[in-house]
Amino acid sequence: GNSSESIEAIREYEEEFFQNSKLLKTSMLKAHQVTTRNLSLAVSDCFWKMVRESVEQQADSFKATRFNLETEWKNNYPRLRELDRNELFEKAKNEILDEVISLSQVTPKHWEEILQQSLWERVSTHVIENIYLPAAQTMNSGTFNTTVDIKLKQWTDKQLPNKAVEVAWETLQEEFSRFMTEPKGKEHDDIFDKLKEAVKEESVKRHKWNDFAEDSLRVIQHNALEDRSISDKQQWDAAIYFMEEALQARLKDTENAIENMVGPDWKKRWLYWKNRTQEQFVHNETKNELEKMLKCNEEHPAYLASDEITTVRKNLESRGVEVDPSLIKDTWHQVYRRHFLKTALTHCNLCRRGFYYYQRHFVDSELECNDVVLFWRIQRMLAITANTLRQQLTNTEVRRLEKNVKEVLEDFAEDSEKKVKLLTGKRVQLAEDLKKVREIQEKLDAFIEALHQEK
Repeated sequence: GNSSESIEAIREYEEEFFQNSKLLKTSMLKAHQVTTRNLSLAVSDCFWKMVRESVEQQADSFKATRFNLETEWKNNYPRLRELDRNELFEKAKNEILDEVISLSQVTPKHWEEILQQSLWERVSTHVIENIYLPAAQTMNSGTFNTTVDIKLKQWTDKQLPNKAVEVAWETLQEEFSRFMTEPKGKEHDDIFDKLKEAVKEESVKRHKWNDFAEDSLRVIQHNALEDRSISDKQQWDAAIYFMEEALQARLKDTENAIENMVGPDWKKRWLYWKNRTQEQFVHNETKNELEKMLKCNEEHPAYLASDEITTVRKNLESRGVEVDPSLIKDTWHQVYRRHFLKTALTHCNLCRRGFYYYQRHFVDSELECNDVVLFWRIQRMLAITANTLRQQLTNTEVRRLEKNVKEVLEDFAEDSEKKVKLLTGKRVQLAEDLKKVREIQEKLDAFIEALHQEK
């Protein structure tokens, strides 16, 4: 265009002017120092020099910061690689997925043992208080079995399958937690604890237990409890052992309850300078009176008749001890319970040799071991339930949990706020700062490099 021609013209004119100028002829100005081109180059040179100096100064200050941060890292975490938040998340993710995989390596035997033990812990009170004791206190084998069968049926209709599924779900969660939070020896890195806890909670929250589980269990448990044919001596002995353990635990609780009620015996009072309260004294007197009564009638039923309560009251009053009937009943409940459990344990011991009679249906035998058969039925139901639950766990639930964990990890990976919240602490901050400082410093270095090339 026109303007560029005029610029050329001016430049030519300018050069010509300077060439013919007196100044140049007398060599006071060197030709290359003048002209607009030269002047602009001089300005830009000076400007770029200022820019470069300021950038280099910046770069130096970043170098110092970087040196300080690196020194801090070396002194605090000499054996660790610097991982920023995203790299840490990747590492944690791999660890978590490995831990979930190890769930599938839990042995069937281990699953079944925990399931059986936890289920028994959950239902033992019901079995003993609501099924065994009421039946055993009927004092007659026909009514014992009738009571037991009716109560077992009511129990399997609703509560039992439900409790079993609950136990399985909790067991899965506990095993999962154990793998997720078990310190890995010296290697354990607590930087992941918060994240792992969050992944665990979220995965568990998303896990819906299979609905058919309860219905199929109900049928299996019902069938298991219906069966009464004990096939060998070994199973008989196992049932006796199981029954003894259960009753022994109840007896121990009862002994403690009685001791709390009547206060310390003379030995403890003498050794530890403990005294009985007035209430404990009254309970103790009542207990002694009731025990006398039980000695006279070992076959006493579970309930005290009102005339018996009156008799006990009068006997105590004659010794100057005032008692009201409800205290007598409370004391009786524990005293009778202890007596009953001790008798049951003696009977259990007699039944050790009962398998032979059991096989002949207790024909012409003094011995009846219905209670052992009940405990065998319960024990077998527990084993079959544990086996069924273990299959449900290992075939479907563990895999579904694994799928949930993967999804949760994917969601967390997208959510940078979550990562900042769950991966925190000095070490993460330091690694993040180092990463930033290095990035900036690299950019500055590249920029300085470019400026030098310009020149």
